[in-house]
Amino acid sequence: MTTRNILFSTAVLPGLLCFTACAQQSAPANGQAYTDTAAIRPVVITEQVKFDSDDPAIWVNPQDPSQSLVIGTDKSAEGALYVFDLQGKIKQVVPNLQRPNNVDIAYGLVLNGKRIDYAVTTERITHKLRFFSLPDMQPIDDGGIPAFEGETGTQFRDLMGVAVYTSKSGDQYVIAGRKTGPQDGTYLWQYRLSDNGAGKIKATLVRKFGHYSGKKEIESIAVDNEAGYVYYSDEQYGVRQYYADPEKGNEELSVFGTTGFTEDHEGISIYKTSAGKGYILVSDQGANKFHIFSREGIPHKLLKVVKVSAGHSDGSDIVNVPLNNTFQHGLFVVMSDDRTFHYYRWEDIAGKELESAPTKK
Repeated sequence: MTTRNILFSTAVLPGLLCFTACAQQSAPANGQAYTDTAAIRPVVITEQVKFDSDDPAIWVNPQDPSQSLVIGTDKSAEGALYVFDLQGKIKQVVPNLQRPNNVDIAYGLVLNGKRIDYAVTTERITHKLRFFSLPDMQPIDDGGIPAFEGETGTQFRDLMGVAVYTSKSGDQYVIAGRKTGPQDGTYLWQYRLSDNGAGKIKATLVRKFGHYSGKKEIESIAVDNEAGYVYYSDEQYGVRQYYADPEKGNEELSVFGTTGFTEDHEGISIYKTSAGKGYILVSDQGANKFHIFSREGIPHKLLKVVKVSAGHSDGSDIVNVPLNNTFQHGLFVVMSDDRTFHYYRWEDIAGKELESAPTKK
């Protein structure tokens, strides 16, 4: 998932209007992080997907933020992308995807002379990247773009994580991960996106990078477009940080979150409060918690741990702009293992300890 450089200014499901639970909170001692011990409840729970919810991405409608959408994967051999509105209702289903795993969105790619927004998902069984225009969800990839070509063994091509990086010059790249890969610093592959000459997407490999502990797998990938960093969860090890720009090299900049996690490191989301500040939220899957780190500084400091109602959360996404009367400081979407996605208000996650992005009237 990608933190968006969004410049936009700006009815909840019955019975689900819930604010932050009256959480008992452990006061920080000696600069340690706050911990919420009671689960924060969502304000919206989506309708269920058919098989297995896994990862969401949020598209902010530039004309009317209240008409923004959440795109979620249904991870199955007979899977799909589900399109939800801000009330959690299913608006559209894109079927016949063979085990779509993660999804991300981006804005303003030039195809056939026009700028379009799009969603990209990883199709694990076919080893392809799949692209769909937003908001109409029409395919723009000629049936899919093969990834990790030339690698031997199914697992080395078995696509999982995906994130889009948009550089300050406007170039767009997809960073893709797989079920397993080498430990020699080439686990992730990065592709530059362009028009193939026929109004469809072309992906050109520009680099291979990313160390791997070998402990489990790498799934969640997130990009901070403005700061120019890519983060990914090396499960049961920590979160690794690199430059997102391929021209800046493959040096590993930091590894954080190496302690305090119960099980797998999973979804990564980035909430911006200003040009250089904000928060990095990382799912502690086995504990139904998110560890919240400072966006600025290396290493990234742990500030707070929150418990959520979503079960065994894998993927997540967040935006920092006001969308409607419910989500006035941003929306945090979290996958839950009951085939749904949970929508949280940012201020419920932040509590009194963390800041919110300024709203524009």
